[in-house]
Amino acid sequence: MSGHGAPRSSATDLDATRLRVAVVAASWHTTIMDGLLDGARRALAEARTGEVLELRVPGSFELPVAASRLAGDVDAVVALGVVIRGGTPHFDYVCQAATNGLTDVSVRTGTPVGFGLLTCDTEEQGLDRAGLEGSHEDKGYEAAHAALSTALTLRDLER
Repeated sequence: MSGHGAPRSSATDLDATRLRVAVVAASWHTTIMDGLLDGARRALAEARTGEVLELRVPGSFELPVAASRLAGDVDAVVALGVVIRGGTPHFDYVCQAATNGLTDVSVRTGTPVGFGLLTCDTEEQGLDRAGLEGSHEDKGYEAAHAALSTALTLRDLER
């Protein structure tokens, strides 16, 4: 979530010391992915996350299968990727498949998935959302924060 009305909280408000979290990140577009990963790592560190596993996959299309494999072994998954519109319908197929796949993983396994998949019309939009110096958004941080917050809420429900 972004823009007006987006929640304004910090991972420093969370205590994730007892959580195990997996970060699954696409390898495509190094600059944007480095920004997303840095943001996610910062949120996980601020929340004092107990154990963090990082896994790289080739692209955003592969995020759901990796997230599915990890979901049963961790308390939360943070999925990071970027898809930039091109001149073919490939953009729509990858975005829909990755979104539906990540949603399915979360619902089917009960493991929160922080959605850090940027779907952008241009490379500039991706750079502006990646948490890089001068960016207006930090989607990696937001995805990790959302995954941690949801995992902690679900843990409270189990008590």
